[in-house]
Amino acid sequence: MSGRTPPETRAAYRRFVPITTRWADNDVYGHVNNVVYYAFFDTAVNSVLIADGALDIANSPVIGLVVETGCRYFRSMAFPDRVTAGIRVAHRGTSSVRYEVGLFRNDDEAAAAQGHFVHVYVDRATQRPVPLPDALRRVLEPLAV
Repeated sequence: MSGRTPPETRAAYRRFVPITTRWADNDVYGHVNNVVYYAFFDTAVNSVLIADGALDIANSPVIGLVVETGCRYFRSMAFPDRVTAGIRVAHRGTSSVRYEVGLFRNDDEAAAAQGHFVHVYVDRATQRPVPLPDALRRVLEPLAV
């Protein structure tokens, strides 16, 4: 028996973002290429931040830079699957946030992949870390586990 931790279910996540797969997401093996999963993570988190007013990609004086990322794959996905990204916040520091994302294929209850990334929030002009802005903290609060 394998010692690998099984995938989590949708119940482990706080917010959900639908993502449309594209024909170009498939690789020569007929499934979504591994690098696309990272784009799904980024799309899901930034969609929430933008929709909830915590990020204006063109003008926000504070932006998040990715300093760490990882992914565990459980089941293949392929175009034209529907993907739902479940999002939660596992840690909030003074200037950093660890986002965790589960990717769910179609109506599956168990994640096809689970990943994380850490944003360090910096001043856009100086690129130096700054405390999390209040607007961001308000968006993160209901996502925290």
